[in-house]
Amino acid sequence: MDITVLDGYYYTKEHEWARIEGTTATVGITDYAQQKLGDITYVDPPAIGNELKQFEFLTGIESVKAASDIYSPISGKIAAYNSALDENPELVNKSCYTDGWIVQVEISDPSEIKNLMDAAAYRSYAAGLE
Repeated sequence: MDITVLDGYYYTKEHEWARIEGTTATVGITDYAQQKLGDITYVDPPAIGNELKQFEFLTGIESVKAASDIYSPISGKIAAYNSALDENPELVNKSCYTDGWIVQVEISDPSEIKNLMDAAAYRSYAAGLE
């Protein structure tokens, strides 16, 4: 499977990504995940202000193939949800790293970034799954 992995992003083994800008992490699912799920039909909007722990449940996502859980790549508080996904959940398929982001998190523990993979490590990890 040919997947897109972006440098400068951080990745989890569950196929979530985080783009860190200052104390905010924008979070979504990877190209690998969206390809495996197929056409996304629904993203469950998480509550703004919810406190998250790294690698714990963030929200759910549904596709024509399956329902799946999304886990938070970093601890913090949900600061924003991409409400465009309410009307256009397929943005996750079309543009998973830009328009299809899911939440923004106010990071509570920046040292947790060390628990995530960089682009090169994630590329190797995902290639090993095929």
